[in-house]
Amino acid sequence: MTYKWVGAVLVVLGCGGCGLRMVAEQTRQAGLLRQLLQGLEFMESQLQYRLTPLPELCRQAAGEVGGSLGPVLRELAQRLDGGEAPEVSACMTAVLSSHGELPGNLRRLLYQLGKSLGRFDLPGQIQGLRTVRSACQQERQRLEENKGERFRSIQTLACCAGAALVILFA
Repeated sequence: MTYKWVGAVLVVLGCGGCGLRMVAEQTRQAGLLRQLLQGLEFMESQLQYRLTPLPELCRQAAGEVGGSLGPVLRELAQRLDGGEAPEVSACMTAVLSSHGELPGNLRRLLYQLGKSLGRFDLPGQIQGLRTVRSACQQERQRLEENKGERFRSIQTLACCAGAALVILFA
């Protein structure tokens, strides 16, 4: 009989842990979007005032943002220096394929960034950075909207799912 209780508690805790994992992933995504926004603002200011070459711009932005996004920008700079692909978008695609741990919304924004960098003249590149920054702000706002309520709902549903499993198996 005690094995049933231990099993029931473990099932509820496991489901609660899945809920916590979902909450942590959404928090991680918001942090990555914050890093990307910081990098985009840095890139825009460097392009406007210093006309920094693209590989160096990516390297400097990688140092500026750090975290999980820094290695992505650093690798992009290496691929641009190496001339592996004629377009920035192809280099960005190669970089994103080697960083499978990035969430889909961030991958989409980085690909959009790759499509706009190095493709247009200076005003076009700055406009492209602003467009990506705007999309990034919208995505971050979507994640931050009703965050507390959504996190409580996820946790509640996860614990209820655990309790339902216990009832089904009892």
